[in-house]
Amino acid sequence: MKKFLIFFSIFFLFLHSVKAQTTEIWVVRHAEKDKSNPEEKNPDLSEEGKVRARDLAAYLKKEKIDVAFSTPYKRTHQTLDSLIISKVITYNDIKSLVDSIKTNYLGKKIIIAGHSNTVLEIIEAFGGKRPREELTDDDYDFIFRLSVKGDKAKVKMDQYGVPHHL
Repeated sequence: MKKFLIFFSIFFLFLHSVKAQTTEIWVVRHAEKDKSNPEEKNPDLSEEGKVRARDLAAYLKKEKIDVAFSTPYKRTHQTLDSLIISKVITYNDIKSLVDSIKTNYLGKKIIIAGHSNTVLEIIEAFGGKRPREELTDDDYDFIFRLSVKGDKAKVKMDQYGVPHHL
């Protein structure tokens, strides 16, 4: 009986510590894409976008990011290229992204690269409140930091690189 109580106590403490962990998540839109060929469905970053990707790395230089998530497009992957991250995982939909992070990366530091039409949805999917009504096609300079604990997220918005909005 004594061993059972000790095991149960340790198991309960483990569950409590897992639930209490805060996951830090940065969400960005991909940097500026090359628009020279309007027919291109999967363009690379433009020169301006490459500079912004380096600015993102500078912005996050003091953070040790454990894992990154990117959509399957070149521009989202290239936005993360300047960061030193051992693992970049491709995601296709927001629900599976959130489920994967909540299941496998609790308590980690994560960056997610998305698109103007998904960034705010990602924030909401983690339980955060939209810090802006929308992101336009010209909004490349915002970065959102989420502190996620359970089903709630605190959201902070900032800008990095050359600002589009002063």
